[in-house]
Amino acid sequence: MSNHHESAGNFPATDPTPIFEHFRGSYGTELLTAAVAHFKVFGLLAEEPRSFEELRIALGLDERPAVVLVTALRAMGLVEKDDSGRLTLTSMAAEHLAPGAAFDVSDYVGLAATSPGVLEMVERLRTNKPADVSGDGGAAFIFRQGIKSAMDHEDLARHFTLALAGRAKNVAPVLAERLPMDGVSRLLDVGGGTGIYSIALLQKYPRLRATVLDHAEVSKVAAEMAERYGVADRLELREGDMFADPLPTDCEAILLSNILHDWDVPECRQLVKRCAAALPAGGRLLIHDVFLKDELDGPLPIALYSAALFTLTEGRAYSQAEYRGWLADAGLRPGVMIPTLIHCGVLAGTK
Repeated sequence: MSNHHESAGNFPATDPTPIFEHFRGSYGTELLTAAVAHFKVFGLLAEEPRSFEELRIALGLDERPAVVLVTALRAMGLVEKDDSGRLTLTSMAAEHLAPGAAFDVSDYVGLAATSPGVLEMVERLRTNKPADVSGDGGAAFIFRQGIKSAMDHEDLARHFTLALAGRAKNVAPVLAERLPMDGVSRLLDVGGGTGIYSIALLQKYPRLRATVLDHAEVSKVAAEMAERYGVADRLELREGDMFADPLPTDCEAILLSNILHDWDVPECRQLVKRCAAALPAGGRLLIHDVFLKDELDGPLPIALYSAALFTLTEGRAYSQAEYRGWLADAGLRPGVMIPTLIHCGVLAGTK
């Protein structure tokens, strides 16, 4: 590799995870205040324990926002499951957030009830739709046929793609270091953005070739990155819609890096099945993402990241159990999750 090309294999000397935790901390304020002042969650659960479904219906929420809200409240230690699996208040919530309790602090929390962030979160929870940052009724940072997207506009797509690369360039060398790639000569990176994950793997494995499938405006950024890192001769850029266009069938591994968390369960199932169908026997689907606990009760940083995803995309964070179920349903055998960096890990399903 020529000296003047950058390396995607250099690890950061320090772990930036706390920066991301502080950055997402505001979602905790918004979810807690929404639960206290707008949805009266603690009053409902003080009356009687309720199943998730009963609580969801009482709150008037769809499945996805209810999961995001309840997961966060459980991760905060305010809601728990009783012996019969119903949601109930923890002793702390019963003492301090049940309406009329002697040490109730609900009104204090309610001081933030009309802050713009809280009102925006309430709107997202009630509508189950991502924020419209484009101002024209479209979605922010996801691309699919039939949805207006910021990713259709070159300057917005470029800005967002490079913004996401800030996290990815920290995580990519760790993924390349820890992910076994034996038996893989071709990699398909679905929704690969700048291609930085593929680039790190190409630099570590000189015989590997990769294809990044993404939207046209995003691929322009990936082409520049491939040149900068000296792998343009082994990185193919393919424009396409991962939900609609045929996937290449000559790749022994398919990477979905921080992709599935942008989509709701039906789309996740569809995408996992499409990828599984494109794999040869023995091929692997690599899901690189964050993972909630299987009980959906934390960890808190992932629950708050889930709220961030919820407000900007059609998805949320998922658990290993959810991903394993989708892999198994698609005819793949799930392996063991390998942690990478900034709360991420990679879970493989083998055909």
